[in-house]
Amino acid sequence: MSQSVPPPGNPFAQGAEPQPYPVAPPTPPARSNMGLGLVAAVVAALVAAGVYGAIAGAIEREIGWAAVGVGFLVGFAAGKAGGRNPALPVISAVLSLGAVYLGQLITLAIIGGKELNVSASTLFFDHFDVLTQAWKEELDPLTFLFFALAAFAAFSGSKKASD
Repeated sequence: MSQSVPPPGNPFAQGAEPQPYPVAPPTPPARSNMGLGLVAAVVAALVAAGVYGAIAGAIEREIGWAAVGVGFLVGFAAGKAGGRNPALPVISAVLSLGAVYLGQLITLAIIGGKELNVSASTLFFDHFDVLTQAWKEELDPLTFLFFALAAFAAFSGSKKASD
C-alpha cells in the first residue's frame, strides 16, 4: 500500500512538511509624483468648489465647515496621488483657497440667478465682475476663517494621505 502525498501548500494535511509563515511583501517605495499630485489636486479643487457652491446656493447660506471638507478633499487627493513631495501640502493649501473662493462665487451666482430670474451660469460667465464685486461687499471675518480652515485642512490632509 502506498501512502498518499498531501497537496503542496496545505500545512494541515497529514504527513505534510511544516511550512514557515509567509514573508510579508516589501514596503513599497515612497511615492513622489508631483505631476500626478498636482493634477489630482486641481481636479479635486474644481469638483469640491462646484459641490460646495451648489449646496450652499441651494440652501441659500454658506456652510463654514464645508470649507474644511473642501480643503481636506484637495489635500487628500494630492497626497494620495502625489505621495510625499514636500511641495504638495503647500500647493494643496493654495488650491483649497481658490476652491473655497470659487465655491462662494458659485453660491452667489445661484442665489443671484434665483433673484434675477436668469440662469446661474449666465450670471457666472457673463457677469463675473458683478459677482466678484458682490463677494467683496459680503466679506466678513468668518470668510477669512473659512479660508484659513480650508488651507489648514488641505495642508494636513495632504501630509496624512501621503503616509
